[in-house]
Amino acid sequence: MDTEARVAGHYARGGGLEAAILQALADAGKDPERLAPEDLAPLEEFHTGGRQATIDLAARMGLCPGLTLLDIGCGIGGAARFLAREHGCRVTGIDLTAEYVAVAKALTRRVGLEAAVSFRQGSALTLPFADGEFEGAYMLHVGMNISDKAALFEGVRRVLRPGAVFGVYDVMRLGPGELDFPLPWASMAEASFVEEPAAYRQALLAAGFTIEAERERREFGLKGLRATLDLLARSALPRLGTQLLMGEEHYPGKIANQAAALERGLVGPVEIIARAC
Repeated sequence: MDTEARVAGHYARGGGLEAAILQALADAGKDPERLAPEDLAPLEEFHTGGRQATIDLAARMGLCPGLTLLDIGCGIGGAARFLAREHGCRVTGIDLTAEYVAVAKALTRRVGLEAAVSFRQGSALTLPFADGEFEGAYMLHVGMNISDKAALFEGVRRVLRPGAVFGVYDVMRLGPGELDFPLPWASMAEASFVEEPAAYRQALLAAGFTIEAERERREFGLKGLRATLDLLARSALPRLGTQLLMGEEHYPGKIANQAAALERGLVGPVEIIARAC
């Protein structure tokens, strides 16, 4: 099995994801036929810090209404829908996992945002878009599944116009030591490609970007993970949550391993704001 097939398989839930989400919404007292966009907020953003991390990254990217954005590794479309709704952007999402793309489209239709947001299945390493098609791009916890950061960023630079902003929010290597699996982004080491921030900077510069800002967000990430572990210990996890995406049977172990890695200073979420030259 090649790496992309392994990664896609890690995230796929076997075809029942949309039904599971709709059932969880109904269990939480929501009407799946009359959903408001915010009804999806607890479960639709599969990265450390969830919605708040998206808000924080968007603020640093300086987004404006009408901006054409590419969401690389869009998952089920939570960030894309949020940025379209709150910032007036026109967002195209791409994801390797076909089931995520299908669910992203279905949920977007249910909340009436299909005119502003679209999705395609495909690889971040072979982006199926024209040169200079977008005015901005972002990726939220994607690089950990891609070994060739140089090729990734070269492809992103190709589809961006000069001066376009590129926001990166990934779990990155902060210190030495072995990671314990499974983790939210990989069930085994063969699908995990965590790199130091310096490797990201080097690949971005080589691809034709300048670096405008960078910040480590380990403590921010730990706060949320500790709160989740507390809920798990008390069997008080809300029905609506990213456990639906990670697989409920594996969720506690993935979260525990991620929290332990952050506690030990091995990894942590890092933001980088870059600009296409």
